[in-house]
Amino acid sequence: MYWSSWFKAWFASAIACIILFAMCGTFLTYKLSHQKQNAFPPYVVNQARVEVSDIMFLLEEHHEELERAGGQPNIREELLMWSQQKKLNLLYAGLDGTVLFDSSTPLLSGQDKLALKNELHYDLSSARTELGSFRLAFPVIDSKSGIQAGNAVFTLPESALAYGQAASFPVTAAVLMAASLLFLLLLLLQLRKKLNHDLLLPIAGLKDHSEAILKGDYEKKAEYGTQNEIGEVYAVFDQMRSEMMELSLQREAQDKAQKELISNISHDLKTPLTAVKAYIEAIQAGVCPDLPAVMEYMDIIQTQTNKMAGLVEDLLVHALRDLGQISVNPVEYYSREIFESILKPMGPYIRRTGVEFTGPAEIPNVLIRIDPVRMEQLLSNLIANALKHTAAGDSIRIAIDRQQDQLKLTVADTGEGILQQDMPFIFERYFQGHAPSQYEKRFKEGSGLGLSICKHIIEAHHGSISFKSIKHQGTEFYLTLPLC
Repeated sequence: MYWSSWFKAWFASAIACIILFAMCGTFLTYKLSHQKQNAFPPYVVNQARVEVSDIMFLLEEHHEELERAGGQPNIREELLMWSQQKKLNLLYAGLDGTVLFDSSTPLLSGQDKLALKNELHYDLSSARTELGSFRLAFPVIDSKSGIQAGNAVFTLPESALAYGQAASFPVTAAVLMAASLLFLLLLLLQLRKKLNHDLLLPIAGLKDHSEAILKGDYEKKAEYGTQNEIGEVYAVFDQMRSEMMELSLQREAQDKAQKELISNISHDLKTPLTAVKAYIEAIQAGVCPDLPAVMEYMDIIQTQTNKMAGLVEDLLVHALRDLGQISVNPVEYYSREIFESILKPMGPYIRRTGVEFTGPAEIPNVLIRIDPVRMEQLLSNLIANALKHTAAGDSIRIAIDRQQDQLKLTVADTGEGILQQDMPFIFERYFQGHAPSQYEKRFKEGSGLGLSICKHIIEAHHGSISFKSIKHQGTEFYLTLPLC
C-alpha cells in the first residue's frame, strides 16, 4: 500500500479515537459535575416510596393519634423504630406546617413549624440536602376519608436506595474512553513499526548504496520489493545509479580513446614529419639532379604537410569544442554562390585519387544562414570519410535540392559501406570503426573526430545530419539546412 493511502487511513482512525476519547471525557466530566446535584434517575422517587411504604401506611391509619395531644405513645415508638430500622429520618407535619413528629428529636414534636413552601420536595429537582442523602416529601392521605391530612418528609441515605446503579451509563462511557485510548496507543505503536520498517530501514539501505557509489561501486543494484513511494524512490535511485555507471564507463572509454588518439596522432605526425625531413635533407644534399626532381620532392613534402595540417586542424576544432569555444557564425547568403565556391576545388582533388566525382546538376538559389568556413570544413570531412571507404573506380556524388522549407545536401559514395555494428557510434568522438582489410591503412590515418565535428557544425546551423549505408553498395549522408 502506498504511504499516502496508509497514512490517510491511519490519520482518520487516530482522529476518530481522539474524538471519541474527547466526547467520552466531556460526557464523564459533565456527569460527575451534575450527578451530585440534579442528575438522578427518575426511579429513585419510586424506590423511596417503596422503601417508606410501611411508615406511610402507619401514618395514614394513625395520623390522628399524632395530632392529639397525649396520643398513644406506642404509635410514636413504632414510627421511631421503623425510622431507625430503615436508617432514615422522618418528619411529619400537619397541613399548617406544625411538626407533629420528628424521629431525630421525638420529644420536641409540636414545637416547630415547617416552611411548607421551601421544605416540601415531591420530586428530584431539589431532593439532595447534602452529599450522600435525599430529602423527599410524600402527602399523607387519610385512609378513611381520602383527604390529605399532612405531609411526611423523609431524609434517606443513597445507600438505602441503591443509588450506585445510577452510574451504570457513565461506566459505559468510561469503558469507551479507555478503549479509544487503548486503540490510539495501538495506532501509535503501529505507526512506530511502520516508520521503522517501511521508512527508516529503506533510508538506511539507500545510505549504504550511496556510500557504495561514492567509493566507485556502481554494480550493486538498489532494489525494494514493495510498490509505494519508497519503491518509486528506489527505482529512481537505481536509474540514477545506472546512468552514473554508464557515464563512468563512457568517461573511462573516453579517457582510453583520448590516450589512443594521442598515440595515433603522434604516430601519424611522426611519419609525415620523418618523410618531410628526409626529402628536405635530400634536396639540401643535392640528390635531385634537376628542377623536375626537386618539384617532385616538393609535391611529396606538400602532401605530407597537408596531412599534418588536417590532423592539427581536427585537434584544434576538437579542443575548441570541448572548451565550448568553437565558433560557428551563420550569416545570410544565397546558397548557389556559396556552394559553388566550396565544391569547385573538391572535384579535382577527388579525381586525383582515382575516384569519379559527380557534382550537383543545379544548385537552388535560396537564402540561408551559413558559416562558409565551417560548411567547407564539414563537406571536406564528409569527402575525406567517403574516400576512406572507396577505391579507384568507385564514385562520389554530391546533390543539393530544395525540400519545402529546407535545403537538403546529399554526399553519396559507392564504397564498401559502414559495418552494421559501427553504425550507432559513427558520430562519437575518437570512433574510427572497423575497416575491411583493403582499407585498413586508410582508416588508421584519421583521428576519429571528423564525423563528430560534422555533427556539431550542422547542429550549430540548426540543421541535422543522418545517413544510410548498405554493405558493398555504399553510404549516403544527408544534411538539412533551414531556409531564411
